[in-house]
Amino acid sequence: MNLFKKTLAIAIAVASVAVVSSVMAEEEHEKASPEKMAIEYRQAAFSMIKFHFAPMGAMVKGKMDFNKDEFAKNAEAVAALSKFPIHGFPEGSDKGADTEAKAEIWTKMDDFKKKMETFQVEATSLAEVAKGGDMAAIKPQFGKVGESCKACHEDYKEN
Repeated sequence: MNLFKKTLAIAIAVASVAVVSSVMAEEEHEKASPEKMAIEYRQAAFSMIKFHFAPMGAMVKGKMDFNKDEFAKNAEAVAALSKFPIHGFPEGSDKGADTEAKAEIWTKMDDFKKKMETFQVEATSLAEVAKGGDMAAIKPQFGKVGESCKACHEDYKEN
């Protein structure tokens, strides 16, 4: 078999696997309940926030060299992402998949929303402060973001 035919055969095989995988993923998505989808949505949002928040924490604690540009990009990402998780808590999404969300979220939704809004405000403020690149100004604002996370976790997250 010449090189062209081998390449064509490989390309067809790869395309076939991609199509089958795509169809399977679509079918799995269609089977998912709205509650499961909400849980997966909020968990994904929180995972992305953690991805950007962790290196900032390492920089603030001196465990990683401070890079003002990287810190500012991560702070901007956390500020943008802070607006997403609240949409993943519709009524009934306390069940449907593994979740660490406590049932109190849905019985105290006004308080939960207030805490999520505080997180958004503090994260947005951190993004603004981070633009200046001054760790002395960043540290206290980073602490406020962390406190807003902790306040919600203490009341509304298992573990």
